[in-house]
Amino acid sequence: MANNDPSKIRFAPKGNVYIAPAVGATLPTAVGDGKTAPTGYKSLGYVTDAGVVITPTVTADPVNVWQSAVPVLFNVSAATFTIAATFAETSINTTELFFGASWTEVEPAGGGTVDTWRLDLASTPDLQEISLVVDWGQGAHLTRVVIPRSMVQERGAITLVRNAAQEYQLTIDALDSDGILGYVLTNQDMTTVAP
Repeated sequence: MANNDPSKIRFAPKGNVYIAPAVGATLPTAVGDGKTAPTGYKSLGYVTDAGVVITPTVTADPVNVWQSAVPVLFNVSAATFTIAATFAETSINTTELFFGASWTEVEPAGGGTVDTWRLDLASTPDLQEISLVVDWGQGAHLTRVVIPRSMVQERGAITLVRNAAQEYQLTIDALDSDGILGYVLTNQDMTTVAP
């Protein structure tokens, strides 16, 4: 079998990002169908056409010795697994995640139908842990990244202009969960031996 196989080149023309509270989340163990949220997870809706950026990083420090001009090994000093995306929908899921607070109904004076909701921005906000799932696929080939525990690490600015939609830019970092940052599921055959 040839080393070069163009059938294994993948794109990500479709995908979704889902969240759930980290505590009590039932972590997915299957890749899913590419359309349905995992049990207990909520969709964050449309992502801008910049897509989702997944960045695993390992920082290693060299171990230098007297007998060699080059390191003899490297020691891991830090590891991160980051998901970055800009969300295009103004919904309860995206706004609560972006602002780090929950919407509450404002009772109208004298009763009646609620037509106003309020989200309080705390001066000392509570950082919330979430479980995150990113699905993507091309044709029948599906992939799913599951992060059991994570937190929003950075938020971008919301720009209000006449000719562009509001966007919610978020960078989410994985936290340790029993020795892992997350895991990847796929339905693509990953055997190393040709059938």
